[in-house]
Amino acid sequence: MAIIIFFIAHWQLSVFCQTFFLHRYGAHRMFSMSKGWERFFYLFTYLMQGPSFLSPRGYGILHRMHHAFSDTPKDPHSPTNYTNVMTMMLATKKEYDDFAYDRVQPEARFDGGLPSWPLIDKLGQSWGGRIAWGAAYSLFYFKFATHPWMYALLPLQFIMGPIHGAIVNWCGHKYGYSSFDNGDQSKNTLAFDFLTGGELFQNNHHKFGMSPNFAVRWFELDSTYQVMRVFNALGIIDMSGAQVARPPVAVAG
Repeated sequence: MAIIIFFIAHWQLSVFCQTFFLHRYGAHRMFSMSKGWERFFYLFTYLMQGPSFLSPRGYGILHRMHHAFSDTPKDPHSPTNYTNVMTMMLATKKEYDDFAYDRVQPEARFDGGLPSWPLIDKLGQSWGGRIAWGAAYSLFYFKFATHPWMYALLPLQFIMGPIHGAIVNWCGHKYGYSSFDNGDQSKNTLAFDFLTGGELFQNNHHKFGMSPNFAVRWFELDSTYQVMRVFNALGIIDMSGAQVARPPVAVAG
């Protein structure tokens, strides 16, 4: 039971950091927070993602490119450009590494305004740090795993961040329904996105790119946005200037 709880908690906390901090705050600046809270969530993201920590700069640049070139040949992670999810994610990793490690300079419009903490970036992207996280996870499994099949979950925890990215980038532009005609293949995959914290409302998000609430229609629920409402009430973040997503007048399909 301890392994299952650990895996589910790691999944949910890791994807929360990705959608709340890296995506909605880092890439889009849908809301504001103090420098102190920014550092807190930067460190929290590193601790929750562990060996699959994603640099806010590398993530943010790729995501901004994804919006600018959605489902065109220049989109860094569109299923329309690849035959399977593995080839898509390997290509995405190469582009991410280029930007995260400053091997390639992006267009100026995709850079700037992204959270930065070089110490955490260096630690999170070092092989020493990744190996240490992997060893810690392995020791936990050796201590608490009660059935051999549980060890199949361990490698998934090593690459949790890329797994979340693969699910969102592939499924969110391939499976589900569309409420808006955005000129791309974006879809809403789940009406209640319990799997990726709201990220699978891709069609809604591509329509209202600056809305902190990815759910638009009455039956949709964005779990991360509900947490953000609490953070806003507590003064941790400020969503007072956020754009508001509106339901479609007519359903696209």
